Amino acid sequence: MSANNALHIAVLAGDGIGPEVMAPALEILRKIEAKSDLKFRFTEAPAGANHYRETGRSMPDSTIRLCEEADAILLGACGLPSVRYPDNTEIMPQVELRFHFDLYAGVRPARLIPGVPSPIVGADRHGIDLVVIRESTEGLFASMGKGVVTHEEARETLVITRKTSERLFAFSFRLAERRKARGRLDGGLTCVDKANVFKAFAFFREMFDEAAARHPDVKTDRLYVDACSAMLVKRPWDFDVMVMENMFGDILSDMTAGLIGGMGMAPSADIGDRYAVFQPCHGTAPDIMGQGKANPTGMILSAAMMLDWLADKHGLESAAEAGETIERAVDKAYAGGIKPTEFGGSNGTADIAKAVLAAL
Repeated sequence: MSANNALHIAVLAGDGIGPEVMAPALEILRKIEAKSDLKFRFTEAPAGANHYRETGRSMPDSTIRLCEEADAILLGACGLPSVRYPDNTEIMPQVELRFHFDLYAGVRPARLIPGVPSPIVGADRHGIDLVVIRESTEGLFASMGKGVVTHEEARETLVITRKTSERLFAFSFRLAERRKARGRLDGGLTCVDKANVFKAFAFFREMFDEAAARHPDVKTDRLYVDACSAMLVKRPWDFDVMVMENMFGDILSDMTAGLIGGMGMAPSADIGDRYAVFQPCHGTAPDIMGQGKANPTGMILSAAMMLDWLADKHGLESAAEAGETIERAVDKAYAGGIKPTEFGGSNGTADIAKAVLAAL
């Protein structure tokens, strides 16, 4: 935190609808600032496919330095299907930041907001409130940019280390404990893997079991990823916190977002020991860019996650309260009849932002 006690936030709006969803999130944070003792200082910086197209780099050194100096990083969305590296992979500074800042814990909450439709029968009655924790710096993604391709075959290498896994499990158990303390008495932590086939995942599960022994008050379970997927689309309300390898988490977190209304509703965070990036789960959606249709809910809820993390990091109870205030305002906006275009409604970016601001 800076000398004047303002929380310094690096703002990387990115590409496509990234700037469109970032604007209302910042407006909401400014309203929070006006209504509380919190102070913010926002500094915007370039990152993404457009910057790569102009300069040949996904982000400049100045953006990295800003992120190093800031208290937290807010990111809109980065990458465009039409802009790629020479090896045909997309521009993904958000993934580069995970590796640069060792953001090993990818936190992907999936909470069904009352009034939002779910494809799961009974979800409106039972509710959905789970968290996918995706290891974000190794697993199959450790091979990013390092894969070997010949005329006959291609190979990518999955990496799981004790150092990262132990930190990941410690983070996951702490989160499960916090959720239990906040009233999730029937919750627990599930390790999702493929330990019946791969030695690497047997190693992953072994370290989970070691961590579980250190946290006897947290109920634990172990599931193979295929069985877990089947259970999620039948009874998602049975799950609380789930922890898994990077690629499995990449896939299942998108699926759980689909259970709560889609990617536009899903916030996320990539958290390390010192730094953290907060961004919606959705991509840049160039097909609706500039049309006012983008749903800013995931971005707004990511800002709320940021406040909760800052509260824990700096001991700021007011920041935790502000995060909860934003979540309640989002719930109130949807309870009041807001229906985004992806649900077949007529409410776009401005309407949703206005409703949440009014609910504050």
